[in-house]
Amino acid sequence: MRMRKKKHLDERMLECSDYLIKTEVGERDSRVAEADLKAIDFKVLFGNANPVELEIGCGKGGFVCAKAEQNPNINYIAVEKVSNVIVSACETAKSKNLKNVKFLNLPAEYLLRYIPNKSIDRIYLNFSCPYPKTTYANRRLTNPKFLKIYEQLLTQKGEIHQKTDNMAFFEYSLEQLSDCGYTLKNISLDLHNSSFEGNIMTEYEERFCKLKMPIYRAEAYKKCAE
Repeated sequence: MRMRKKKHLDERMLECSDYLIKTEVGERDSRVAEADLKAIDFKVLFGNANPVELEIGCGKGGFVCAKAEQNPNINYIAVEKVSNVIVSACETAKSKNLKNVKFLNLPAEYLLRYIPNKSIDRIYLNFSCPYPKTTYANRRLTNPKFLKIYEQLLTQKGEIHQKTDNMAFFEYSLEQLSDCGYTLKNISLDLHNSSFEGNIMTEYEERFCKLKMPIYRAEAYKKCAE
């Protein structure tokens, strides 16, 4: 079921236009993404040469805005395909007057069109939709088709950081990452009862925490980066 368009969405998006990177995805065919490059110049976009990190599926932006506040010397790109949701993320960034975060309103399939190769130091996958039905496995953000995209985007020492509440999806992700040549580290089967420091909770995570549900977390990097 398609989400109903929020009232005054167009006006709200326009008011946040300084935080939204202009895109062209009207053709609805991600196969042209790599062939018709619209690569972003991060130095021009942010006005500096600081490292860039990417969150895919940023939701309402709580995580990426907190990261941007804590790390003013790191630039952040946050991706969210649902306009109804990303507008709230943009408004949060604007209310905090953050200068080191920008947003892309598009599906992850289009990333190769806009993000330069070997330009991202870290990718965050926070509580991505697990798509539990096997027939939808190719939509999971840790499916090999997406992992191949991430490999092109990540710098030599780049990493993928994942968090989820879904054990089956987590197991699937670890298997796919390993099969695609990633090395796993800092795996946690109960993040909030672990020794991990510096965790920033997302909106979903706060909800799961209140329900005392375990949070699964892992980091991955390519073996060639060793």
